[in-house]
Amino acid sequence: MKRKDFFKTVFGTFAAANIPGFNSPNDHPIRSLERWPTIDPADERFWRFVRAQFPLANDRAYLNTGGLGASPYVVIDAVKMKMDELEKVSETGHTDEIWKEIKGGAAQLLGCEAEELAFTRNTTEGINIACNGFPLRRGDEIITTTHEHVGNSIPWLAVKMREGIVIKLFEPSTTSAQENIDRIQKLITKKTRLISIPHATTTTGQILPIKEISRLAASKNVWLFVDGAQTAGMFPFDLHDLGCDAFATSGHKWLLGPKETGLLYVKKEMLDTIQARFVGAYSDNGFDLVKGTLNFHPSAQRYEYGTVNIPMRVGLGAAISFLQKIGMENVWRRDQALSTYLFNGLHQIPGISILSPVNEAERSAMITFRHEKLQFPELQRHLST
Repeated sequence: MKRKDFFKTVFGTFAAANIPGFNSPNDHPIRSLERWPTIDPADERFWRFVRAQFPLANDRAYLNTGGLGASPYVVIDAVKMKMDELEKVSETGHTDEIWKEIKGGAAQLLGCEAEELAFTRNTTEGINIACNGFPLRRGDEIITTTHEHVGNSIPWLAVKMREGIVIKLFEPSTTSAQENIDRIQKLITKKTRLISIPHATTTTGQILPIKEISRLAASKNVWLFVDGAQTAGMFPFDLHDLGCDAFATSGHKWLLGPKETGLLYVKKEMLDTIQARFVGAYSDNGFDLVKGTLNFHPSAQRYEYGTVNIPMRVGLGAAISFLQKIGMENVWRRDQALSTYLFNGLHQIPGISILSPVNEAERSAMITFRHEKLQFPELQRHLST
């Protein structure tokens, strides 16, 4: 296949994988979730309506949710309205009730308690809070993968440089979930204190068997931290059921929230183990500088500190409500249908090697591939024009 024909074919596949028919004149953005129509998600009109809720250009297929998810109008409006409100009244706006409501929605979506959630700026901040909070000492071993995002690599390397911990790596297998469990088990020694892995890898979109790895970790008295940047908002799961000790995610990817928003989950039994290293206003439940006393907030709020971007947090709450209105089961079915369409279409293009797992049960909505002759910057450049 000629190079220009390849680009036409692959772009055509991507475009076809996008939601069809979104230019229908009957599809209009709504400014309130109270105006949500009663359409069966099995009806293609439902997804045309959902597509119309985003201010994305109609002449391209948006495929960068794993980097920056597009926000719907209801999120954008929530941010603007809150900013206008704050600037008019010139008040701090630190209303606990708002934060409780947003965390309550997030807890319902993620399968945990609101008191186990802390607001962050992104996944990387959540990772930094956790990895600097775990009580690790020189010689302690942690296990992670060779497929980590920079955000789950550099923080642990910094702890290694500062504290002298040992980082042990394994290459994830895309052919067998059990093989990954076995590879982790082979690396566990008496010095192993923690396993840090992604829920889904950014390199192949592979979903790792967190629940089974959690059982393994617990049986060895090892902590489990999960980088959930690529799964929160993509498909439904229950953090309590997964069993990890801590989990960090971003609001600006599959959750469709504003940029520079995120959430950190810390299992309530771990709140006193994962120490709050970065603290300030709102981290405490009372302090006295004269007496030298400090009581941390009894919830994961202890990991929050200082003045925050209130409109962005409100926007995150609106994004969570938007997803809940669609229904996470419906989101996941749609994700699977489109990503499977793309996966199968790429198989028809000569010279393409698909990196994502063949087993659909281990495959997320992120499909990654490479071409035997073309370098990815060239491919990316052509697909972006």
